[in-house]
Amino acid sequence: MITAIVLIKTSVDRIPEIADEIAALENVSEVFSVTGTYDLIAMVRVPRHENLAEVIPGRISKVEGVLGTDTHVAFRTYSQHDLEAAFAIGLDA
Repeated sequence: MITAIVLIKTSVDRIPEIADEIAALENVSEVFSVTGTYDLIAMVRVPRHENLAEVIPGRISKVEGVLGTDTHVAFRTYSQHDLEAAFAIGLDA
C-alpha cells in the first residue's frame, strides 16, 4: 500500500465543506484541519503508485475551493499501534 500525505491550501471560507468533500473521496483515509501554511492535510492510501495521479490531481485538486497541493509520498510507515501489535504476538491475554 502506498501512502501519500497531501498538504492542501484552500479557500478559507470553505475549509469545513472542502474537508468533508475530500474525506468522502475513495482512497482518502483521513483529512485534518490544521494551522500553519496549509489548511488541510489528507492521508491518501492507494495500492499502486500510478493511482496517486487519479486521486490527487484527478480528484482532490478538482474539489471546488482547493487552491493548491503539496504531496509527500511515504517510504515507510512507523506506527506505535503496529509496534504494540507486533510485540503482543504469541502472548496470552
